[in-house]
Amino acid sequence: MNTRIRTSLLLTLPWLLAACAMGPDYARPALDLPERLAPTPPAAESAPPTPAPIEWWKQFNDPALDTLVAEGLARNQDLAAAATRVASARAQAGLALADRLPSVYAAATRERNRNSELGGNFGPGQPVESTTNRATLNVSYELDFWGRYRRADEAARADLTGAEAGRAAVRNALVADLVRHYFALTAIDSQLSATRQAILRGEEALVMQRKRHEVGVISDYELGQRSAEVDAVRAQLPPLASRRGQLERSLAVLLGRSPRDVLGTPPARNTTYAAIPPLAPPGGLASELMLRRPDVIEAEQRLAAAQARIGVARAAYFPTISLTALIGGESSDLADLFQGPARVWNFAGRLTQPLWGGSRVTRSVESAMARGEEALAQYRQAVANAFREARDAIEAEQAAREVFAIEQRRVTSLARTWELAKLRHANGAASQLEVIDAERQLLLAELDRIESERAQRAAIADLYRALGH
Repeated sequence: MNTRIRTSLLLTLPWLLAACAMGPDYARPALDLPERLAPTPPAAESAPPTPAPIEWWKQFNDPALDTLVAEGLARNQDLAAAATRVASARAQAGLALADRLPSVYAAATRERNRNSELGGNFGPGQPVESTTNRATLNVSYELDFWGRYRRADEAARADLTGAEAGRAAVRNALVADLVRHYFALTAIDSQLSATRQAILRGEEALVMQRKRHEVGVISDYELGQRSAEVDAVRAQLPPLASRRGQLERSLAVLLGRSPRDVLGTPPARNTTYAAIPPLAPPGGLASELMLRRPDVIEAEQRLAAAQARIGVARAAYFPTISLTALIGGESSDLADLFQGPARVWNFAGRLTQPLWGGSRVTRSVESAMARGEEALAQYRQAVANAFREARDAIEAEQAAREVFAIEQRRVTSLARTWELAKLRHANGAASQLEVIDAERQLLLAELDRIESERAQRAAIADLYRALGH
């Protein structure tokens, strides 16, 4: 065989081997996707698309929140577990790649033997005892003619990409949970403050009413009304304080703190709300963005790995071709081990063809194909869930923003109503009961306003999580 023919064979052999790979090559399944996640708002029709920032929570301009998110990303145990899954998948990918390469190892042996002097094979001049020293360099390689190891490598690399996407999904969920917990805590703080202020106002009014009662201006009935209202407001404090403790401990667990710290110093936060950033709901987002969500990528990579493993299973129908070689030396005297006459070498090829195994290969292929169908169904479901969650989050953020604006107007109106009720009562045109009712309505409205602000901030967190950030 001349040099040109050998060169041509060497160049075409990899392509031939690749063409022989068993199983389907991965291609993303056809999906019936809408053009956009949401209708484009009129104000955004001519505006260029603005990508969401990676550290989107910093838009709240809250240093305490930034500190807690950084702590959670560094110490959260779910995120740490996801990182170990990535490390494991990376190691498995390395093993799959190593299977495609030749194995080279060195071997050294030293044997001492004694022959029986009474045996039939023992003759004159033969030594009773002998020593054999052997040192060799061994190489073994299995030709991946059917693409079994190539498909296994593809599956392992898909597993690694999926594990990395899974870690990103855990990270996104963690950040959203931290933001929601943080603003739930600040909301409770604000509600406790508003309730205490209402108690102080009620107690000041109660002191005045007691003085009026002492001089006979008001009756026991009116004094009892005012006293009962103060107690009714005061009774709202314990449930709020209990809820705050629960949120503090839940946030500490998310931060990855120790059991001692979970029950110890609560996480720090600002004592007052910062203004909500001017965030317009994302409109006109292309549907392809949802295919980049970490959980969707993870599901797609599981599908790619499952399809690659179909090829691994099918390759078992065909023969395996193994090559082995060794070179070294063998001598009874250790000093002569690497001399020319002590040289030994060996080259061997082996072909193994399965003939019958109780339908093991067939059942293995059927199992791999079934897992591929399962992964395909899970991928389609993940895409559908991604679109549903994104649309839900967009609409929820819009609704929360509108509710917060309404609650702000409601508080302003009821504050004015309360002032007028006090003025009418001072002039004798209204009863104390009307003032108490106005105070009660104002407090409830203030608590609802705080809750609606918390809901809007939580909706922003849910929106970024649904968009894969």
